[in-house]
Amino acid sequence: MAASPRREPDGDRRSGNGTAVTDGPECRIGRPVGLREKHKIRTRNAIRDAAMRLFEKQWYAGTTVEQIAREAEVSHTTFFRYFSSKEQVVLSDDLDDVRAQVIAGVPPGLNHFGFVRELVRGLFTAASGDPWASNPERLRLIHTEPALRVSHQLESDRAIYDGIDVMADYLGVDRANPRLRVFAAAVGGVMFHIANELTFIPDDAALTSLLEAIDLLEEGFPL
Repeated sequence: MAASPRREPDGDRRSGNGTAVTDGPECRIGRPVGLREKHKIRTRNAIRDAAMRLFEKQWYAGTTVEQIAREAEVSHTTFFRYFSSKEQVVLSDDLDDVRAQVIAGVPPGLNHFGFVRELVRGLFTAASGDPWASNPERLRLIHTEPALRVSHQLESDRAIYDGIDVMADYLGVDRANPRLRVFAAAVGGVMFHIANELTFIPDDAALTSLLEAIDLLEEGFPL
């Protein structure tokens, strides 16, 4: 695995390839970050860094929450204030605010496929620009560790159904519309499986593959 991130002055971190990264997505979206929140961001990052070091040494399955907390120099209770489980240390990405901005920024008047394209572009750009969300070792774990694959699939399924409400609002369609529900399930399923086949490094080729899959769906999927 890649070398674990190292601490830099003023709370900065560096990724495994030495690229400086911010303390979290809050810095990118322009929202003021107070000292208390900065402390929370650093603690969350410290837990993630500790977990990745342990996964490198003794594999994911052989690592416990207790070991991660000890490595991060936090209490067991503190660990659970930040993450509900070992799985969530890897799966969570802190991009909820950014995702909300992407959704709000989709221009009006697009059809269902145009809406999905804008959403995929925006979400992919947000994730690929975030050091943790796009961390190759994190993505490799998600796609190769059986427990994480199952949890990731469940979260993807929930995201599909959450997306039904978003698309219904945007398109002015009843969320119970069976065509909308099948469309959301089809797009979500294709995106999930295409993403699983891609490299663990998000790049332009990966985004192109996702958008081409949407094009293929559009050729035979009228709503």
